[in-house]
Amino acid sequence: MMEKRTIAAVSVALVRGETVLLVKRALEPSRGLYAFPGGRVEAGETSEEAARRELLEETGMMTAALTPLREYLIDALVDGEEITYRLEVFTGKAAGGEPACASDAEEACFYTLSEMENLPLTDSIMDICRELLGDSN
Repeated sequence: MMEKRTIAAVSVALVRGETVLLVKRALEPSRGLYAFPGGRVEAGETSEEAARRELLEETGMMTAALTPLREYLIDALVDGEEITYRLEVFTGKAAGGEPACASDAEEACFYTLSEMENLPLTDSIMDICRELLGDSN
């Protein structure tokens, strides 16, 4: 039996006031779902460099400081191959400006917790946003 391939990936929970930046995914495997901006770590990149690049590519946004927040192992089936994503989630504060969707993001916008309750979210997004925005519900 072949061992599953592991792919390093990152995402950024970017906070502005009482809101967090989410993108609506335009491509599979999460097409139509809202998630933090992010993607694969490229060869020669650190996780933080990848997080900054993905944030900029998908939304045009930047942050001064990034802090590692969580790490997840996510099993997925991609083109018939079982793989595991090692997802490192970072958080930071928005450095100004407004998001503009690009890359594989269909939408990019800051949302409050109450607005997120009506969105189709990828796993763990709501828990992380509640933690970051101080809501214990």
